[in-house]
Amino acid sequence: MNITNDIKYIGVNDHKIDLFEGQYTVPNGMSYNSYAVIDEKIAIMDTVDAAFTDEWLDNIKNTLAGRTPDYLVVQHMEPDHSANIVNFVNAYPEAKIVASAKAFVMMKNFFGIDFSEKQIVVGEGDTLSLGKHNLTFVTAPMVHWPEVIVTYDSTDKVLFSADGFGKFGALDIDEDWACEARRYYIGIVGKYGAQVQALLKKAANLDIQAICPLHGPVLKDNLEYYINLYDTWSSYNPEEDGIVIAYTSVYGNTKKAVMQLADMLKSAGCPKVAVNDLARCDMAEAVEDAFRYSKLVLATTTYNADVFPFMREFINHLTERNYQNRTVAFIENGSWAPMAVKVMKGMLEKSKNLSYAEAEVKIMSALNEESSAQLSSLADELCKEYKK
Repeated sequence: MNITNDIKYIGVNDHKIDLFEGQYTVPNGMSYNSYAVIDEKIAIMDTVDAAFTDEWLDNIKNTLAGRTPDYLVVQHMEPDHSANIVNFVNAYPEAKIVASAKAFVMMKNFFGIDFSEKQIVVGEGDTLSLGKHNLTFVTAPMVHWPEVIVTYDSTDKVLFSADGFGKFGALDIDEDWACEARRYYIGIVGKYGAQVQALLKKAANLDIQAICPLHGPVLKDNLEYYINLYDTWSSYNPEEDGIVIAYTSVYGNTKKAVMQLADMLKSAGCPKVAVNDLARCDMAEAVEDAFRYSKLVLATTTYNADVFPFMREFINHLTERNYQNRTVAFIENGSWAPMAVKVMKGMLEKSKNLSYAEAEVKIMSALNEESSAQLSSLADELCKEYKK
């Protein structure tokens, strides 16, 4: 695949993987992207996962048609991108390795060698000339590892963005970009919004015509759309107006209340209502919904004087990723000593800029006239701006 006349795609698709990072389902696989910048000198941008050594080395050989690389640029040391550094060095012993100082420390940790005789250490604003192509390196610490750099080619105006602007899914699958990019961003990078914001500010000073991430498709058209989404996600603002209900239910009574509330919200004109059964759904999808929409309803049972385990896991995912700038409402079920609301509020107490609905729903075992009226009050409060 030609990115430009001089930049070629040499990555691979993985359809054998079941869980990315051992936790995220990837039904459409993953891509591990690598690129060749071909000029008077040749730079290979990152390697690929260890399972694809031969395919990747063949891609380099076939793309370069008899030439050999001069440089391997290592932007990110996660093994899905760095696993083949040693294999590259064995195949091309004359090539230099370009990376941040912290990346070389990590190479020593991963491989037992830091390639001291091959090192070109780069930091903020350093450049590497390949001929007519000049690469400028921009530090991106904690997006989402500390050693990360991104690289800008000022000739073709291409940003090699490391894990930024990546997504789940192999490149030979046609699917909506935003859905899987959002789940990828929030799950993997979401904790580091401040660092992403800092990188976006640096990128704003560059004339970018294409973005080449380490996962997912090369982005060329309507770049403002992708950059605006990253700005929204990394500033922790809602992407869309809507209400997410995340619930757990042991014997079905909490679920019954949730379904009634969802019907009330839809009838009141709420533009989007998403319901997630935390014991059965993809947890990453539920977390994605919570960050996507403007309001969240947490509904669960009191369990061992705490909350049901799946609800605790869900809230931990939110707070770990700096959940903020939302409206949160609560439904609790406790047959004899309701504690769920108190526990959930305590878990959220360090989250910034959360507002809580005044109406709370307390179910004592099963819905009755009183708790049904509380559901109605909660629906009215959450939907007041949607009513005509």
